[in-house]
Amino acid sequence: MSKTRIAVLGATGRMGQAVIQAVTGSALPVVLGAAFERSGHDAIGRDAATLAGLAAGGVTVSDDLAARVADFDVLVDFTRPQGTLAALPVCADAGKAMIVGTTGFSDTEKRRINDAAQRVPICMAANFSVGVNLCLKLLEEAARVLAADSDIEIVEAHHRHKVDAPSGTALAMGEAVARGAGIDLGQHAVFAREGQTGARPKDAIGFATVRGGDVVGDHTVMFLGDGERVEITHKASSRQNFARGAVRAAHWLHGREAGLYSMREVLGL
Repeated sequence: MSKTRIAVLGATGRMGQAVIQAVTGSALPVVLGAAFERSGHDAIGRDAATLAGLAAGGVTVSDDLAARVADFDVLVDFTRPQGTLAALPVCADAGKAMIVGTTGFSDTEKRRINDAAQRVPICMAANFSVGVNLCLKLLEEAARVLAADSDIEIVEAHHRHKVDAPSGTALAMGEAVARGAGIDLGQHAVFAREGQTGARPKDAIGFATVRGGDVVGDHTVMFLGDGERVEITHKASSRQNFARGAVRAAHWLHGREAGLYSMREVLGL
């Protein structure tokens, strides 16, 4: 079996380096094929593995995605929306699959990703952790049973550098809860409370955001009933959880038909 050649967008970022480490240490038949950074970055021309704290692997960082499309099968992207959107047409034109772990897209930008998925396979998830995706499945089932008699609140915490709020994972958890409860998240989400808010509306799904320190990612969903409380929590202590999931997804995605996939398909959930 030939190895899946993985490219990493944003190779010197926190997640980029974690993905390079995960590819190098994976038991799956995968190999690092290319690594990319923005033009002018001082990593251009340097060995990607060395920058990730590993022994030199012979793959140097480039700023020209189009010139290196022959070197990879799947592009893994944990950057920012503008980086993802710039890579989309290049990968679609070259027939290359994409793993999109970037969050914070507008509805219009999501439609552009959907359009590209008509041409190439794309796996997009708010969180590539296997544990988080299992939690999403559990949350949907919990909401189906508990939502009618519970107030539902989602609390998330991340490091001080995170630029979007609530986190994509928190929103995915909200969507899972809403599906289980049979309601529309857009109509029931409460993202801010201040002043005289009045009594809590029935069927509201509240979000609370914490930012600080070096927290990798903590998420708790609370089903608050009268006399009892059920909590489902996921705490990440290392970005390797996300990176290993992304590598698993990249290997699974290689050779698939065009379409927009999620970690549910990857994990068989």
